[in-house]
Amino acid sequence: MPCPSRKGTSNMYNSDLPKRAALPSSRQLFRSTILAVLSAIVILITIVLPSEHGIDPTGAGRALGLTEMGEIKIQLEKEADADRKQQLQKPGPTKAEEQSGLLKSILSVFLPRTASAQTAASDWKDEISISLKPGQGTEVKLIMKKGAEAEFSWSVDQGVANYDLHGDGAGKSISYKKGRGVPGDKGSLKAAFDGNHGWFWRNRTRKNITVKLQVKGDYTRIKRNL
Repeated sequence: MPCPSRKGTSNMYNSDLPKRAALPSSRQLFRSTILAVLSAIVILITIVLPSEHGIDPTGAGRALGLTEMGEIKIQLEKEADADRKQQLQKPGPTKAEEQSGLLKSILSVFLPRTASAQTAASDWKDEISISLKPGQGTEVKLIMKKGAEAEFSWSVDQGVANYDLHGDGAGKSISYKKGRGVPGDKGSLKAAFDGNHGWFWRNRTRKNITVKLQVKGDYTRIKRNL
C-alpha cells in the first residue's frame, strides 16, 4: 500500500495555521487592553455610579436622568433600614391605646365635618387620591417657576407613610422636608428654582393605604410619576 508523501502530510497539518503577520502584536494587544479598561471606567463614572449610588462627578448622569434614580434608590434603602430598626425598638400598642384609637375611628364616622373644613376643601385647585400597596411608592410633582408658591395638605387614610418633599430640574436638586411614619402634612412650598417640585411617598406598612393630596397656588401643571 503506497504511503502518503511527506509533502502532502506537511500541507495537511500546516494549511490551517495562521501566518505570523496575521497575529496581533504585543503592542496591539496592550492597546486593546487599555481601550477596554478606559471604556469600563467611562461606563462606571457616567452610568453605574449615578444610577446605583447617586454619585455624578461629570454631570452626565443628571443630564440623562440617572442620578435622580440613584438618589431615590439610596433614599429607599435608608428608609427601609430605618423602618427595620424602628420596628425592632418600637413596643406594640397597649390595650388602652387600641381602645382609644377604635373610639376615635367610631366617632369620626358619626361626627360631621365642620363648615370651615367643607369650605376650605372647595378652595383647592387640584385634589388627588393615590392607593399604595405595602412597599409601593409614588411621586407627584408641581411644575413651578423660581419663587412661585403653592399651598398643600396631604393625609394618609387610616395609616402612615414615608415621604420626601423635594425638587429637581435644570441640573439642580433640593430636599425641602422628609419624614417616616407620618400620617399627613400641610403648609406652603416655595420653589427654589425652575423645575419639578413635589412629594415622594412610600408605604412601609403591611396594609394598603390611600394618600390624599390637595394643592393650590402658582404652578402650571401637576403630574404623577409612578
